Amino acid sequence: MKLYSRLSRPAQWSLVFLIVIASAALFAPWLAPYSYETQDLQLTLSSPDTQHWLGTDRLGRDLLSRIIYGARVSLFIGVFTSLIAIGIGTLYGAWSGYKGGKTDQWMMRIVDVVFSLPDLLLIILLTVVLGRGITGIFLALTMVSWVTVARIVRGEVLRIKELPFVESARALGMGQYRIIFREILPNTWGLLIVTLTFRTPVAILAESTLSFIGLGLAPPFSSWGTLANDGWTAIKFYPHLIVFPSIMIFLTILAFNFLGEGLRDVLDPKKRA
Repeated sequence: MKLYSRLSRPAQWSLVFLIVIASAALFAPWLAPYSYETQDLQLTLSSPDTQHWLGTDRLGRDLLSRIIYGARVSLFIGVFTSLIAIGIGTLYGAWSGYKGGKTDQWMMRIVDVVFSLPDLLLIILLTVVLGRGITGIFLALTMVSWVTVARIVRGEVLRIKELPFVESARALGMGQYRIIFREILPNTWGLLIVTLTFRTPVAILAESTLSFIGLGLAPPFSSWGTLANDGWTAIKFYPHLIVFPSIMIFLTILAFNFLGEGLRDVLDPKKRA
C-alpha cells in the first residue's frame, strides 16, 4: 500500500485496470457469459445488444467472451516472455558488465548483431521456422527480447561494480559469482521491475501484430490480435468486430506504460533521496 500511495494518479489507475484485466483472464470460465468456441449460427454478425453486449462474430460466437479468453493468451505471452527474456538478459548482461575487457567486447558484439536486425522481421522468421502457435510465438519473442535487457543490465552493472561496497566485497575475498548474485543483482531489482512493465506491452503488441497478419494462433484459440484480424475483413459493415479488440490492446499497452513511468519515478534512487 505504501508503494501504491507513492505512485502517480495515472499509474494507480493503470495498476487497478491491469489487475481487473488479469483477474478477468484468470477467472474467464466463470466470468465469460459463453465459451470462446460456442456458436450460434442464427445470431451471426449481430450488433451489440442485451444478449451479447459486444455483439457476435461471423460464426455467432460471443465477442465479449472471446475478448475475455483472448486476454489469457495475450497477457500470458506478454508477461512470461518478458520474464524469461529478463532472466536471460540479466544473467548475460551482468556477466558481461562485471567481467569487462575482451569478454565484455565479444559478448556485446553478439548483442549488437542481434539488436541490428529488425525485430518484427526476425520474429516473423522465427515464427515460420518454429511453427504457428503459442510455443512458436513464445520462443520467438523471447529470443528477440533478451538483447535489450542485456544492454540495460550491463550498463547498470558497470556503474554498480565501481561502488565502494563492491570494492569492499572484493577486498574480503568474495568470489565473482557471489559478488554478482549477492551484491550487484539485488541492487538492480528496481530497474528490472520497470523494464518488465515496459517490455510486456511490447510483447503484447508483437503478438497482436503476428496474429493480425495471420502468423499467430490457429483457430479456435484466440488472442486480441486474432480477433482484430477477424474483424479487419468486415470493418466496413461490422466495425464492432475490430473496434473492441483494438480498444483492449490500446488500453492495456497504455496502462503498462503509465505504470512503468510511475514505478520508474518511485524506484529511482535519486528521486527517493
